Amino acid sequence: MMDARGSIDLHAHTTASDGSYAPTRLVDLAERIGLAAVAVTDHDTVEGVAEAVARAATLDVEVIPGIEISAKHSGPGVLHILGYFIDVGDSDLLGQLEWVQNSRRERNPRMIARLNELDIEITLAEVESIAGDGQVGRPHMARALVERGVVATVREAFDRYLTAGGPAYVEKEKLAATSAVELIRRGGGVAVLAHPVQLGLGDGDELAELVEHAAEIGFGGIECSYPAHTEAQTDRYQDLAAMHDLVATGGSDFHGESKPDIALGDVRNGRGVSVDVISQLRERCSRIHTA
Repeated sequence: MMDARGSIDLHAHTTASDGSYAPTRLVDLAERIGLAAVAVTDHDTVEGVAEAVARAATLDVEVIPGIEISAKHSGPGVLHILGYFIDVGDSDLLGQLEWVQNSRRERNPRMIARLNELDIEITLAEVESIAGDGQVGRPHMARALVERGVVATVREAFDRYLTAGGPAYVEKEKLAATSAVELIRRGGGVAVLAHPVQLGLGDGDELAELVEHAAEIGFGGIECSYPAHTEAQTDRYQDLAAMHDLVATGGSDFHGESKPDIALGDVRNGRGVSVDVISQLRERCSRIHTA
């Protein structure tokens, strides 16, 4: 188990979305490995935050209320937006998230139908059973395919069937980036561009233009340190963050057994993120909401 004493991890998922750890268990792990803080950033939901915050109150670890929102993107990859220090009881936020959740629920049976058309016997009921109380998503379908013996691993399930462009993939409804950022800001938070490597834009002019636009529409930071980023990419993202006065953040994107090769707190070559980043995000959040 990794020793992350004194560092933080600003990107972690629970069973409220597609992680395999309940919020309480995630916080227990964060405390056990020595994290000073962990952000709960489930996909398009804040359902796991209250449980995590309550657990952290009994331990020596801080929970940062967060979210990860999928937004529309014209490039070849995906655009995800992390929100920190949000008010998880904000009615506008919850209303918009309900719309997103409904679109997810409509998407799931369509993906199941595509798998059935490929002569793969799988039902929505068994996928929902795997998801438990969390929102149903592709990782749960992947686990069902493993349990059925269709594939050997979750990774293979994605590669063969569930990844974007795969034979069972169905696009989901997403908010525009400006709408997602405004939603986070209206909820009292600060928006951060998640894992820029996944935008699929490379590290040149297209990326630079997107980051410049992100700063213009209200982003407060970039997730520079991330397990899939090379050292060169991390340096490039940090340069862009400095150029546009954005906070350079980092997170592991921990999902538990759903992504077994990613350890909580292991953000960059066995290292976590400095606790100073929390202060920078708090300052940015304060600047946004007192402007």
